[in-house]
Amino acid sequence: MTRLRVLVVDDQPDAAYIVCVLLEVLGHTCVTAMTGQEALAVANDFEPDVAIVDIGLPDLSGYEIARALRAQPRFSKVFLAALTGWGTALDQACALDAGFDCHVTKPADRMKLQEILEQAATRVGARDPILPTQA
Repeated sequence: MTRLRVLVVDDQPDAAYIVCVLLEVLGHTCVTAMTGQEALAVANDFEPDVAIVDIGLPDLSGYEIARALRAQPRFSKVFLAALTGWGTALDQACALDAGFDCHVTKPADRMKLQEILEQAATRVGARDPILPTQA
């Protein structure tokens, strides 16, 4: 299994926490951000393999986050997943146009999150695995 670094961006702390806990149980490293600006700052430090981003945030939209990440070559391989309550065909098209790799309507179950991570692992598979720290 490829262990992935995952950034979860959601302005609802409980939603972000639940997704992160599930991803950690699945063996991945996860951090959260509650705003768009925080997400971009965290991405610069954390260098995620995957970003799971809500679209409706209080400052920047998820679309703006995706465009900002895609504008930087260092984030070209990051797998971007929109996880949002906005689920119309237009919302899905806007997400793909902004640079997201997939669009998932909330709530996402464990199987859907695993599918996102499997797709991401295929893209970043050549990257060095995250090794557990030694005590």
